[in-house]
Amino acid sequence: MNPLVAIIILNWNGWPDTLECLESLFQINYPNFEVILVDNNSQDQSIQKIKEYCQGEIQVQSPFFQYQKNNKPIKIKLITNEESKFDSKIEKDLNLPSNQKLTLIKNYENYGFAKGNNIAIKYSLQNLNPDYIFLLNNDTVVNPDFLTKMIQSAEEDVNIGILGPLIYYYDWNGRSNVVANLGGKVDIYKYPGYYDLIEVSNPGDYSENIIECDWVSGAALMMKISDMPIKYLNEKLFFGCEDIDLAILLKKQGYKSIIVLNSHIWHKEGVSRKKRSSDSIKRALMEIKSNLTFLKAHNPYYYQYLPLYILQVIKIYLLVIIRR
Repeated sequence: MNPLVAIIILNWNGWPDTLECLESLFQINYPNFEVILVDNNSQDQSIQKIKEYCQGEIQVQSPFFQYQKNNKPIKIKLITNEESKFDSKIEKDLNLPSNQKLTLIKNYENYGFAKGNNIAIKYSLQNLNPDYIFLLNNDTVVNPDFLTKMIQSAEEDVNIGILGPLIYYYDWNGRSNVVANLGGKVDIYKYPGYYDLIEVSNPGDYSENIIECDWVSGAALMMKISDMPIKYLNEKLFFGCEDIDLAILLKKQGYKSIIVLNSHIWHKEGVSRKKRSSDSIKRALMEIKSNLTFLKAHNPYYYQYLPLYILQVIKIYLLVIIRR
């Protein structure tokens, strides 16, 4: 029996990326999944375009796959975030295959990454009873066997709580084989408190199919949900560090985070942050705010370290300015 995976995608004014992500998901070889798409009050015709795609009226183009029409139309279950709270109102499509149905939750406002995903997590737990929750950025494209590989690794060790695939850049100067994320480590006493393993390592350094790490990127993060003492993201972190915060808390409860090296996706790095603000200074300030909120939550000596953090922030952004 294949475990049920609830795949949650958050959309905000990004329907072209979302459609490409959906089409890649509906072509995977894993047979037992439910896609829950959450729209964070988009103002760019996202709902209409998603409906048109599901009807087969938009043929998605991508360098990573060929559009398939044999699973169209896709049945949409459209509900509001208020309706999602009530299980009695939800009609379940138990007889449809995984690639022919989509639950679309329409939020009344932009709740950010954490709360937007939490709405879908709560819906999934109430209505689907999944074995795994998979948070997936809408600006990603997945390999057909990515989820099969993830489940194989997840089922091998009861102490694994969080998993992520190997993430490549969608386009790095015309290349699609450049690694973007390999999981990460935590260093709470140095700003920003975390770093990517790709900064100090690469997939070729490892002989096994998995890497144990301190955190997994929220761009593609799968949780074993049944026994998890923590099932939701920290909503105090509006956008940024939610993935690291979750991994730290679960590690304290004895759960491991791993990267599955033979599971691959491609990510249009930074798209969400650019949409949030086109002003680079404003984006930097929002990032600093998120990082400091994260550090405050996990460093018991935060206020003693705050002057050092500020000096490190200044150094980082001065180097960015000089390199320009």
